[in-house]
Amino acid sequence: MSKVYKKVELVGSSAESLEDAIQVALTRARRTLRNLDWFEVKEIRGSLADGYVNTYQVTLLVGFRLDDEE
Repeated sequence: MSKVYKKVELVGSSAESLEDAIQVALTRARRTLRNLDWFEVKEIRGSLADGYVNTYQVTLLVGFRLDDEE
């Protein structure tokens, strides 16, 4: 069976880690999107405070399957 996907770009941020920033974005996406199948990390950024990492920021492309037409 053929499938059609849509991609959305999300940015997650966390003071804890890159992995947590990814989870923050995916957790939010699950609240409004169905059929999430994959993600791709496009960019990694962060902010510094006094020369130390303050916040991690990750830009993701998230792919989800569109519902089948009936």
